[in-house]
Amino acid sequence: MITIKDKILSAVTKPTRYTGGELNCVLKDPSAAEVRFAFCFADTYEIAMSHLGLKILYHTLNERSDTYCERVFAPWTDMEDEMKKHGMRLFALESGDEVTHFDMMGFTLQYELSYSNVVNMLKLADIPVLSKDRDETYPIICGGGPCAYNAEPVADIFDFFMMGEGEELIHEVVDEYVKWKRNGKQNKRDYLEAIAEIEGIYVPSFYDVEYNDDGTVKSVTPNNPHAKATVKKRIMKDFNNAYAPETIIVPFGEVVHDRVMLEVMRGCLRGCRFCQAGYIYRPLREREPGKLLGIADKLLSCSGYDEISLSSLSTSDFGGLRELTDGLLKITEEKKIGLSLPSLRIDNFSLELMEKVQKVRKTGITFAPEAGTQRLRDVINKNINEEDIIKSTDLLFRGGWTNVKLYFMIGLPTETMEDVHGIADLAEKVLDVYFAIPKEERAKQINITVSTSSFVPKPFTAFQWAKQDSRDMLIEKQNELKSAIKSRRIRYNWHDNKTSYLEGVFARGDRRLCNVIIKAVENGCKFDGWGEHFKFDTWMQSFEELGIDPDFYTVRERSYDEVLPWEHIDVGVSKEFLIRENEKAKEAKTTPHCREQCSGCGVKSFGAGVCYE
Repeated sequence: MITIKDKILSAVTKPTRYTGGELNCVLKDPSAAEVRFAFCFADTYEIAMSHLGLKILYHTLNERSDTYCERVFAPWTDMEDEMKKHGMRLFALESGDEVTHFDMMGFTLQYELSYSNVVNMLKLADIPVLSKDRDETYPIICGGGPCAYNAEPVADIFDFFMMGEGEELIHEVVDEYVKWKRNGKQNKRDYLEAIAEIEGIYVPSFYDVEYNDDGTVKSVTPNNPHAKATVKKRIMKDFNNAYAPETIIVPFGEVVHDRVMLEVMRGCLRGCRFCQAGYIYRPLREREPGKLLGIADKLLSCSGYDEISLSSLSTSDFGGLRELTDGLLKITEEKKIGLSLPSLRIDNFSLELMEKVQKVRKTGITFAPEAGTQRLRDVINKNINEEDIIKSTDLLFRGGWTNVKLYFMIGLPTETMEDVHGIADLAEKVLDVYFAIPKEERAKQINITVSTSSFVPKPFTAFQWAKQDSRDMLIEKQNELKSAIKSRRIRYNWHDNKTSYLEGVFARGDRRLCNVIIKAVENGCKFDGWGEHFKFDTWMQSFEELGIDPDFYTVRERSYDEVLPWEHIDVGVSKEFLIRENEKAKEAKTTPHCREQCSGCGVKSFGAGVCYE
């Protein structure tokens, strides 16, 4: 066990990132565990501890008598320096043991810009980065999360990936590990062949990738009889009874989402054509309000938090929202606990709902029109109109809200400068709504923030074939919008186009990018999601050193018959459906949501959720 000396902790910012021992963390005797599992998040403590999936998998694994799951996060640069200075390797928070003592390391891949941190963490652990260089004496390295659906850029690093939802899948994987370990752990390949038979498991080394002369993928074919031609994701069919922890760790320091998170449903029925989460988490499945109230009561009691947030992709689409919020208010009002409802849609937003939210404390409101003109909102299938936006903001301002954030994307397929100007026009109209209310009836100090991110085409969306705007084009659009916003009462924020560019490279990348990631880390890249550490020029140098053109992955439109790097992964949404949606986008035709009309996307094959309501 490593003892982190006081002098090391006194030399770093936020020492509580590394101490462990928080309220409700799980402490076991490591020597009594047959399987030691390290849940790894390739970012800082405060981001990792805000992740709902960590809370679920950590507690469900620790309910097993044969398994001890501990947390491992990326040390900040000051701590990394101290670790190197004192000869320390990457360690787990609960026991302080180096991760080389563990049987398995599971990384959740939440965003592409964390890939350099995955490599850096393995290096800090003195574990070979490439799967082929690790024998059975090293931990098995596995991955999951949204980026696992196209994990090809990091495929050579991982032993296997878990596709889809992990509450059941992770136990099946651990069960097979227990069997393999009891049989003497002779050959890593034996274990990988055993789990390759499990639905939802993808073992990259069991597949060969061939390329055409033009650099596109020619084929992805299994090279092992245990590997399936296509790997289908797993879902929790009975989400109402899916595992939900009734206790949560309470961090010593502040984290990004410092509150109880109540997952009310999974999936989304809306079908926004740019939204990867909306497709990969289909079908929509809900929990019953009564069940959620029981979970909420336990989580609030064990944590002492003074805020609870409803977690989903589109909270206002939750069927039991009125019953749930009424029930929660009985708990929250009495104990002065704030209720937060993120992910509200403009078109089914009500003042009654907002009045419930503000009973304890009033927060700002974020709406996501996504596009400035109706034509472009129809292209992306947002299915809201300007009237919805005006009506909702009028309700807000009359209800006393003055802090409104409007979220848009620039660089969407078919976007023109007219659409960019539409963002400024819409923000001005929202401001006009405020001033149209009599002075004595409105709150003072209006604050409207327009925020734009740059569109990145993602796998398993209707826009997976689209080209991405070049950096020069994004800068031109950002500057155009900046000059189009005339009012001082409207503030404009925008995302860095360089990070969006790199995200776009890896989002639709293939296995040839793995060496680039390793090279970039060798050249000093890490914490790419943090502006102060992002080294764009170093990344470009790393691509150049290996003779790979990053533009190949971004500013190029794909044809429907091109073999995409993720073609062998099945999320349940069919390619034919995505092609139909892309063609409808070109004509600015919308598709109704799942409760209105089934659009035949393919996820009915799971036999669950909104498809069978």
